[in-house]
Amino acid sequence: MRDDELVGAWQGAPVQKMKNEASILDGAVRVGTSCLDDTEQAVRSVLRQLEWPDLAGAMIFCSNRYDLSVVSNVLSECVQNVRVIGCTSAGELTPSGMDSGTITAIGFPDTDFSFTTAFIDNLETFDGIAAQKAIRTAAAKSIESSRRLGDKLNRAAIFLMDGLSHRDELVTVTVQDALGGIPMVGGSSGDRIAFRDAFVFHDGAFRSNCAVVGILSTLRPMKVFRAQYYVPRDEKMVITSANVANRIALELNAEPAALEYARLTGVSVADLGPEVFAAHPPMVRAGGEYYARSIQCVNPDNSLTFYCAIDEGIVMTLGESTDIVRELEQLFAGLADEVSGVDKIIGFDCVLNSIEVAHRQLTSAVSNLFAQQGVVGFSSYGEQFGSLHVNQTLTGLAIGK
Repeated sequence: MRDDELVGAWQGAPVQKMKNEASILDGAVRVGTSCLDDTEQAVRSVLRQLEWPDLAGAMIFCSNRYDLSVVSNVLSECVQNVRVIGCTSAGELTPSGMDSGTITAIGFPDTDFSFTTAFIDNLETFDGIAAQKAIRTAAAKSIESSRRLGDKLNRAAIFLMDGLSHRDELVTVTVQDALGGIPMVGGSSGDRIAFRDAFVFHDGAFRSNCAVVGILSTLRPMKVFRAQYYVPRDEKMVITSANVANRIALELNAEPAALEYARLTGVSVADLGPEVFAAHPPMVRAGGEYYARSIQCVNPDNSLTFYCAIDEGIVMTLGESTDIVRELEQLFAGLADEVSGVDKIIGFDCVLNSIEVAHRQLTSAVSNLFAQQGVVGFSSYGEQFGSLHVNQTLTGLAIGK
């Protein structure tokens, strides 16, 4: 059914399931997306596609081109007792692949899933003890609310946080610690690379300076994952001076940070921007693996602002991208084996990955692959995997059929 037809089918009241669709939708993880310009019509179209009333929970990823107050009002009118979390995005992963300027959502039918949430406010003055208490309470509720589904349930946590809060590392490790054995993945909210306002949705409203966790329980197999398209080169950089609190590298190798990074990448300072940052991320070795530590922007004083926490003395290696399509094909084949066939994949893909894919003229190939594999999610300002906050990765949760 087309977007305009879905709007026409909506009558302004909570949706009732159409008889000819029931056998198709029952049990399947549901997805809705809209690029309609009118905010209210776009939200109602998405809800219509999700067949809203019999969901245990849902997640919504929203471009900031939409009026967020209208999005909140329509959701508050229609969701009733369904738990909904979400965020603003730097791009969306839709049933058609990579996109931008949409409202996209994924819904979990209550026949197969239970969904509990926990909210963490005031990240600027983050209270780790209070956060852990909230997470543990939600984890206990997830056990109670999912008893109706049966025994030997699988659980996974989905984590969304303000992508401009600069509290990613501390909050991520605290939340995973509170979750115990429940694996966690997630992403940091964005605003289409404007770096001004990034919001998280919970309890009927979009808010900044906060985070939310959704715990998904089901008999179905689930698998959290992290994929990275980058490998280290030989060039080394040491952060010799930094404004640690604001994630700003002032000097690399005792030279102005932007000048030294430009020299190592073989470009001029004037050419530094998202395409260069995406193609050549600094990488840090930890636990035998390399992780990208992505650069956000160049500052007027030739310093570099990072998406992640940094510190003086850290040794970084210049990275470069690999065969992205092949890496993704291998990833999805492995996930299909792990969960005995994929229903949907909730994906959190770094916004710099999409820039690198576009720079290498691979957008169509990667987008088609995402669509074929049922990836739904958003382009993020950082990703979470377990207790790690990471950059320039694809993290996610594969849900079996």
